[in-house]
Amino acid sequence: MKKILAVLAILPGLALASEGGVQLEHAPINLYDKDSLQRGAAIFVNHCLNCHSANAMRYARLHDLGLTEAQIRENLMLAADKIGETMTTAGDPAVFKAAFGVVPPDLSLVGRSRGPDWLYSYLRSFYRDPKSKTGWNNTVFPNVAMPHVLYEYQGEQRLDVTEKRDEATGDMNVTAKLALDKPGTLTRLQYDGYVADLVNYLTYMGEPAQTDRKFWGILALFLLSAFAVIALMLKNEYWNDVK
Repeated sequence: MKKILAVLAILPGLALASEGGVQLEHAPINLYDKDSLQRGAAIFVNHCLNCHSANAMRYARLHDLGLTEAQIRENLMLAADKIGETMTTAGDPAVFKAAFGVVPPDLSLVGRSRGPDWLYSYLRSFYRDPKSKTGWNNTVFPNVAMPHVLYEYQGEQRLDVTEKRDEATGDMNVTAKLALDKPGTLTRLQYDGYVADLVNYLTYMGEPAQTDRKFWGILALFLLSAFAVIALMLKNEYWNDVK
């Protein structure tokens, strides 16, 4: 039983890391790609906001992604009336508690707390598990209460577990791999891109001003470097007069 539990922390096509952790796959995000962020915002609203909230994010902030107020109201404000409102779910927490055993957490800062690589790997690692309450499980987050809400796009995966005895040491080596049982409406590459757009938006939502912060930070370093050169030149000129 312990061996079976251990392999639940394995990603598709990846082995268990030596320290017992999971080797996360790199999330191909780009916070400067506004088309990707717009697609991610639409995915978030249509699939995540049904259960999760984002109380630190206002719809009005989507202007920064290049969306007009009319586009935001028509396509993204499914559970709000005013553009200045935060992204709250219309669902009842008591219903979620009864259905999943836990209230779905707010996702405002999930991009910062979990990191894009974790989110990208997690959303691609669901598999069918008839023993779980929802019928789903996840190799990155074993026994997670959340069902696979994107299964229609990815399809249904199964977890294949194999055991092989090492003839040299006598130890039993356990390996696990996810395999596609039933294809979804998207190919694997298309689904990876779909998830990447969602993770891109979740990462952006955790700190919408981070691209501006990085720009001004780099500009400040250049200005400080220029002032340092000027200060050095003034210092040399001053000491030349003293001599």
